[in-house]
Amino acid sequence: MDRRTFLTSSAAIGLAATAQAQPKKTYQAKTSPWPISLNTSTIRPATLEQKIDAAAKAGYDAIEPWIDDIENHEKSGGNLKDLGKSIRDKGLFVPNVIGLWGCMPESDDAFQASLPETRERMRRAADIGSQHVAAIPAPDRANFDLKEGARMYRELLRIGREDYNITVGFEFIGFLKGVYRLGQASAIAMDANDPTACLIADTFHLYRGDSAFKGVRHLRGSFIGNFHFNDVPDTPERTAMGDEHRIYPGDGILPLEELCRDLVAIDYRGPLSLELFNRAHWEQDPYEVAKTGLDKTLGVIHAALS
Repeated sequence: MDRRTFLTSSAAIGLAATAQAQPKKTYQAKTSPWPISLNTSTIRPATLEQKIDAAAKAGYDAIEPWIDDIENHEKSGGNLKDLGKSIRDKGLFVPNVIGLWGCMPESDDAFQASLPETRERMRRAADIGSQHVAAIPAPDRANFDLKEGARMYRELLRIGREDYNITVGFEFIGFLKGVYRLGQASAIAMDANDPTACLIADTFHLYRGDSAFKGVRHLRGSFIGNFHFNDVPDTPERTAMGDEHRIYPGDGILPLEELCRDLVAIDYRGPLSLELFNRAHWEQDPYEVAKTGLDKTLGVIHAALS
């Protein structure tokens, strides 16, 4: 090894050691290694303001809104940058917005035609201060081309970064016909050939798409931008499950404690975002649902890491 190679290697080792020595931030009174976020689908049909208030009052670190809430807020005369400030003033941040629907059509002409609407959604997500916005591999189709998906995702990443200062995460959906597995989504994100490429993962979609939970252990934590957290019951059978079957973490059959330990092992530092679509919960008080969900999520984390 020559002197230059030695010095370069030594510097790299020193930087790595320094990075490892950086203390990891903790949340929830130092009881969680991850910020806990409330995905607003959990407490529909509350207003956006009620959702923000419920998340703050219940003690969440973050809130993950859907793009229709943001669009409706702006269309009714609301200022999105003021909305972002209001969220921050309540002690919350926005890790992700769901999402960029219809942003990956089959042909390049259709992709170019979809960009004006996609850009507007990126702009709205960025205006409230979101760190990510989720790209959904839709319109759905059984013949979804992973190589074309990677090309489109690479362009979405570039637009998000250069024009809106936001990172586009790639979300796979377990009941789609096209991209529904962790491996498919990972291939698209990797082949995008962009260092900021990342996944928006979901415990329900891992299960519904029959992905291996242990596959998460093979990823780097920085490759995941946001992780939706939920559980499922033992019935109906997996292939018959829809979003409405999601239940509170710890109340079902998913290996959530093992997943938490794997997320620690891969140094994942993003949020765990409670995302439910349980119709019974929608009839209940938004704060009570949010608080119960937070307590259940922390219960899983504490059981896993104690």
